[in-house]
Amino acid sequence: MSDCGTRAVSVIGFIGSVFSPWYRWSGRKNPHNHVCINVATYGPGGRFAMTDRGTSALRQTASRLEVGPSMMRWNGAQLIIDIDEISGPPLINRLRGQIRVTPSALTSVELPLTEDGAHIWRPFAPKSRIEVTIDRPGWQWEGEGYFDANFGTRALEEDFSYWTWGRFPTGDGATCFYDATRLDGSQLAAGFHFDEDGHGAAIPLPPKTRLPRSLWAVKRETRSDPGPAPKQKLGMLDAPFYTRSAVEIQLGKERVTGVHEALDLRRFRSPLIKPMLAVRVPRRRHWSFD
Repeated sequence: MSDCGTRAVSVIGFIGSVFSPWYRWSGRKNPHNHVCINVATYGPGGRFAMTDRGTSALRQTASRLEVGPSMMRWNGAQLIIDIDEISGPPLINRLRGQIRVTPSALTSVELPLTEDGAHIWRPFAPKSRIEVTIDRPGWQWEGEGYFDANFGTRALEEDFSYWTWGRFPTGDGATCFYDATRLDGSQLAAGFHFDEDGHGAAIPLPPKTRLPRSLWAVKRETRSDPGPAPKQKLGMLDAPFYTRSAVEIQLGKERVTGVHEALDLRRFRSPLIKPMLAVRVPRRRHWSFD
């Protein structure tokens, strides 16, 4: 998020593009044949790019993930993301630029989301700075950054019905909350605070507080200490099953604003959702790096 709070960017690298209808229709047998670097910008002139690409578009090393024309690379101190994508409707045009994420420190925390470890959350850098340079007026800014990873050996909708996640910068680090309802009815409820040096510790959980439903009526709730009610500060992604926004909550004596997500996997399981997603997620099977 920008320091002024009016713009934000999200970039997700996928091997096995979990929200791609093409991956689902393929039977999810070959994740390397459904790769993607999803880029979304939020604020004036915001755009969304998510192209499902085939095996020929993927190149990897220990420090680089390359998917077609875009790349993420780690130089030992920064995550550098080079973007060259085509955004989807309603604004179809080229989205080109670079994002640099500079962590204050790296963590060693991993959280299994299921008892058998089929899904794992890995917050690499909960506290970071971000520099954005995108080829549009007003899209050169700095702000609060973050990066993590989720690993899985099963489809999300096979194990979960609903989850929320939030990351909130604080005066002495960052706080993350992860809540999920599994299909068997069991609950995941986790909260961590990370200091500037990357040390993480589990924290007592504030109570859940309802947020207004999204434009697609996705249920939303967040953790927040007693005080003024949580409120949305910037709308970001709004899909029939998924919502992302900047939300202001109370943490102790601080009023903090961070990124919040809610995912309704019962809706995502609906076969009606997949054709809708195909409009926003084109399939490009072939690619040449020459």
